[in-house]
Amino acid sequence: MDERPMHQWPGSSLRRRDVLTLAGLALGAWATTGLPSRPAAASSNRVGASALPPRGDLRLVAISDLNSSYGSTSYLPEVLRAVELIPSWKPDLVLCGGDMVAGQKQGLSRVHLSAMWASFHRQLLAPLRRAGLPVAITMGNHDASSARSGGRYAFGLDRQEAERYWRGQEDGLGLSFVDASRFPFAYSVSQHDLFLLVWDASSATVPAEQVAWAERQLSSPAAQSARLRLVLGHLPLYAVGQGRDTPGNVLQQSDALRQLLERTGAHAYISGHHHAYFPGRVGQLDLLNLGALGSGPRRRLEDPSPPVQTLTLIDAFWPRGDGAGEGSTTGRTVYTTYNMRTLQPIASQQLPAQIRPSQRPVLRRIG
Repeated sequence: MDERPMHQWPGSSLRRRDVLTLAGLALGAWATTGLPSRPAAASSNRVGASALPPRGDLRLVAISDLNSSYGSTSYLPEVLRAVELIPSWKPDLVLCGGDMVAGQKQGLSRVHLSAMWASFHRQLLAPLRRAGLPVAITMGNHDASSARSGGRYAFGLDRQEAERYWRGQEDGLGLSFVDASRFPFAYSVSQHDLFLLVWDASSATVPAEQVAWAERQLSSPAAQSARLRLVLGHLPLYAVGQGRDTPGNVLQQSDALRQLLERTGAHAYISGHHHAYFPGRVGQLDLLNLGALGSGPRRRLEDPSPPVQTLTLIDAFWPRGDGAGEGSTTGRTVYTTYNMRTLQPIASQQLPAQIRPSQRPVLRRIG
């Protein structure tokens, strides 16, 4: 469990075995038990503590990198298990950090791309929406890469099909849009005292026009009056995953983008792509790097720990009291991340204290 003070803030049913496993998670014993093919053994069921951390005033579930191999229309068991579990946790909003389908491969036809989105809808989005959960997404490189070649999008058909699918879902996502004129590639949402900005980080370049738009959005009255401001994009600002510490796998001008987010009071930038969970901080900004829920989890930089598929809970607690024994005056966020093979939470102490990307600032672990 990883906790961060918020000093920047303004004024279908589960299997019985899964339920028993979750019910036995002790809040004070944040440990994983390796990678068995089934959920944790019955011995943990006798702990008797609450299954989840204390619920915040706002609860979010964050997932990312759900896809399997190129062109696949199926999802791994861990992804489907997450879709089963999430409704029982009653989050206020589900965030997805991208790579929902397995595109970015030349030769995939429009029919095949449409079939991938239809499978995503049937297996993932529709069950969450039937449960009444609002869902906000950002485009990943395998969904709708913004990489350009010869003055045009290198995967233009991917972007066309992604836009066609998501335009059809826009009114049914349960989101209160502030600006949806660029949806699904970039948009802003205000609900539950949260201002969420989504930008198109499906390649290493966030267009200059979009950066300027993001600054206007984050500086707006709607954003500044929110208790919490989050930014969601696929590529991270700095590298955390082995094999991804290269220029094309992190955002260009990352320092300038981070300073923009700090200047406008964003609390955290949430990203995927590196397939390696790490809750880090640079300067005044949380960098929540989501692990892969689907295929291909990766090790963290300079960390020999085996890679695992993950899902993250974000609980935000609003400021309370006056500092005279009536509660926190600053507010806080708590990140709780689960190994989706074992359904065990990952302890902060199991993560590196810091990550040092090449030629980048040090990311210091939260918690």
